[in-house]
Amino acid sequence: MKLFSITDVGKRREINEDYIYTSDKMVGNLPNLFIVADGMGGHNAGDYASKHAVEKAVEVIENYTQEHDAENILQKAIDDANTYINKMSRRDERLKGMGTTFVAATIDQNHVTVANVGDSRMYVINDFITQITKDHSLVEEMVDMGGIDREAARTHPDKNIITRAIGVKEYVLVDFFDVCLGGNEKLLLCTDGLTNMLKDDEIHRIISGSSSLSEAGERLIEAANENGGRDNIAVVLVEPFGGQDD
Repeated sequence: MKLFSITDVGKRREINEDYIYTSDKMVGNLPNLFIVADGMGGHNAGDYASKHAVEKAVEVIENYTQEHDAENILQKAIDDANTYINKMSRRDERLKGMGTTFVAATIDQNHVTVANVGDSRMYVINDFITQITKDHSLVEEMVDMGGIDREAARTHPDKNIITRAIGVKEYVLVDFFDVCLGGNEKLLLCTDGLTNMLKDDEIHRIISGSSSLSEAGERLIEAANENGGRDNIAVVLVEPFGGQDD
């Protein structure tokens, strides 16, 4: 397995509210684990939400060893992370209203289990680029209802309004996706700081045209910043059948 991850504050923000976690080794009963989170909230609340949601989820997974089903493990981890962030937001006025997106993936042989809350994404890249997760956002709902098309959604003024996030409510609904791999795919987990700056075909071209995951990740960050860098950017790239890390 090859793995590369990187975050960047972007060109417009002073604080990086994106947070990532990667392990190609076992975490609890999961064979590996990859997480991207994008926090929201005033002052340092978004930074707090993403970091602590991920850390809480990883802690739960490490200790939840009576369960072997990946979806159940991720559900438990996200539920507990949501409870923790929601409790802290009500306890501390400075953290009021904070929340975070959360996309996680774990790979067992050729099977990927993906959990998603919010508008951070996971893609599968081979000859094509395929978005696996579905955004929990206002504009995505507008697209579903036929109000706007996919291209207009990319630049809509309400693009950043998400309809689901960890920590905002007492309970959170998690979407799960199952992916079967053929053997030559790469996985991309990322925040909207990447996808708002680059179209899917641009992302595909950069990854396909790079000689390593590290080159691809650095080029994605560079291209997103060249296109404006309006938000923090997080990228996790995984090549499940690619041998050793770059």
